[in-house]
Amino acid sequence: MTALRQRKGSKGKEPPLGAEFQSQHPNCCTDHHQEKILHGDWSWGAIIWTSVGWSVSVGLGLLCCIYMATLHENDLWFSNIKEVEREISFRTECGLYYSYYKQMLQAPTVHEGLSELIHDNLTESKRTINLLQRMNIYQEVFLSVLYRLLPIQSYLEPVYFYIYTVFSLQAVYVIALYLIAWLLSGSWLAGMLTGVWYILNRVDTTRVEFTISLRENWSLPFLALQVAAITCYLRPQLTSLQQKVMVWLMYVTTFCFCLTWQFNQFILLVQALIIYTLDCVDFLTTTQVTTMYLVQVSSLLSVWLLQFCNSMILGSLVLSFIVAALFIRHCQSSLKTGGLLVRLGKLLLHSAMVLLLTVTINYLAKKALQLRSDEHIFKFIKSKFALGPTRDFDASLYLCEEAFGLLPLDTLERLAGTLLLYPYILSLLLLSGMLAVAALQNLRPKGGSAEERKGAGEGRVVALRPDVAYNLLHTLFYGLLAFSTMRMKYIWTGHMCAVAAYGVCGKELWTLLLNTLSCNTKVLLRLVRYAVPLLMITCLYYKFWPKLMEELSELREFYDPDTVELMTWISTKTPKRAVFAGSMQLLAGIKLCTGRVLTNHPHYEDKELRERTKQVYQVYARQSPEDVYDILRSIGADYVVLENSICYERRHRRGCRLRDLLDLANGHIMDGPGENDPDLVPASHPRFCEAIKTDTAAYTALFTRTFQNKTFHVYRLKKKRKKSTKSSSEPIATQ
Repeated sequence: MTALRQRKGSKGKEPPLGAEFQSQHPNCCTDHHQEKILHGDWSWGAIIWTSVGWSVSVGLGLLCCIYMATLHENDLWFSNIKEVEREISFRTECGLYYSYYKQMLQAPTVHEGLSELIHDNLTESKRTINLLQRMNIYQEVFLSVLYRLLPIQSYLEPVYFYIYTVFSLQAVYVIALYLIAWLLSGSWLAGMLTGVWYILNRVDTTRVEFTISLRENWSLPFLALQVAAITCYLRPQLTSLQQKVMVWLMYVTTFCFCLTWQFNQFILLVQALIIYTLDCVDFLTTTQVTTMYLVQVSSLLSVWLLQFCNSMILGSLVLSFIVAALFIRHCQSSLKTGGLLVRLGKLLLHSAMVLLLTVTINYLAKKALQLRSDEHIFKFIKSKFALGPTRDFDASLYLCEEAFGLLPLDTLERLAGTLLLYPYILSLLLLSGMLAVAALQNLRPKGGSAEERKGAGEGRVVALRPDVAYNLLHTLFYGLLAFSTMRMKYIWTGHMCAVAAYGVCGKELWTLLLNTLSCNTKVLLRLVRYAVPLLMITCLYYKFWPKLMEELSELREFYDPDTVELMTWISTKTPKRAVFAGSMQLLAGIKLCTGRVLTNHPHYEDKELRERTKQVYQVYARQSPEDVYDILRSIGADYVVLENSICYERRHRRGCRLRDLLDLANGHIMDGPGENDPDLVPASHPRFCEAIKTDTAAYTALFTRTFQNKTFHVYRLKKKRKKSTKSSSEPIATQ
């Protein structure tokens, strides 16, 4: 396979605790110049200081963008390889998504290109599907239209326009994280430290340089912008106009996030749980809670309309949860009254009712919509936590991939090596303690009336701003998600940089620490807040700058001659409407490089496609040639591509190889030494991918080998005859 070789303030009935705290100490948590600008005082000092902060954010964003683009170029020698090699470098589902950008550009007009996507019969043989409904590919459509409109065709190739756009989004991502840290701490030095940490921890914060087209690389910058908008929205000093602007920014960024990633509903569900938690402990006003819920709902419904009423969105858990939370909250008007024990009892009852109603609404919605598109995700979750059967083929495909396992401990070692982990953990512990104390203070008011509860704020020992509380729960909730599923760490680690930088540069934590040491003065506080981040940035520069330069000096070259040979053969030696069967990953590349029709592909969010993929994969199971032939013919396949790397796989342990998963699903004993469940039986046929290479009569009567090299074997399906005849004399392409 591929090798890389060396080359040469809103209003509410009961103001939240943070609002009370800010009203008493309006400048306790924000930079003096930033506060002036917020209130319209545009002095020269404030303008210059803020302009420097914005300039640094843009500079770090551009630095990250150039860094990622350079790594991509150096790893592949992208500017010097052939077009087919460039396309092969878009691995697995990345190739599938990029193929639609290429398809739109090859269409005579934008209208015809859209029509081909809406009535697509190339992605799944014998089926016509609406790709705009099924997949999140509006970004490819938008870029293809933009490329046609801009006068850049003469000097910028389409592939470069695509990858430069994705790398530019990394700049947006860094700027968004920078703004979060700046808003929380009141100092743009926190944003600077955030950007530096993001770049130095590239291995754990992004994988954009080698998975350019992945949906998360499009969506996570918009999620970070949304969190920045939420952070600003929860600041109590905002005017009514500023609040409205923030609400619109929240909607636009949430909409873009949902439009660009199919897993948006699960990420928004975690965010809805954060809002629900803050509401339960009185950190948010009723207006803020309702507004943030409605922003999520309106964004999802807007995407639902654009995706031609995609039923997966209406049947999502997050919509069911928001409806249940708002309905129960409306019905329980006395939820936030009473003493501590009464409040806790009401919260438990309230949460149980919300959970029950969420499950009920979701069950009824899926029954009404006959929705089964996302059931593989719930099977995976059940199997992961030992709540369901572990032999399910779809769930096992996820469970056996390292990306869907637990977060490896070496991730924490790398984060500690860049000085990120230690301030993050310290900030997390201190803020969690402050959150717990503040929550108890909120749940245990001194008086029974609203006025008495408002007055109780003056006697509180610990106060936590709502924007800080939101970001704390954000990093906690998504951190738990990352530890449970490694692939989700990219949502957590970027925001982790912002939280750690806030801990280093924010006033609250340093004030608490200096008060504990009985040496808190304004001069010392300011000195520490500015000296510590500058010292850390200096240390990071001297430690990692030589390593970055060394990394950027390493030059490699894309090298995958077997796949290049296969794609060239398919393009030149097979009919344009030929249908190919094989592994999901390889077929995505075949779609991009050759434009041939596929039987299955990596976009797994469809019940029928998952069943079809399992049937196609029987070529790697112990099945008779007749059964495999009938399966492939039933889905219209003309050719089947067998990969030695799958047939003789050694990458996964026993029980996780694809052939093992198929054996278990078929009730057969697995290959090799080791234990087998007692209900498994020996198969009555040899493994198809191995036996077909023996060229015995049973196989040559149905299949003709048309291409082979060290990695791939391609067989053409013959027209079935009543009696077997001599094998075809069709020439075989070999290396």
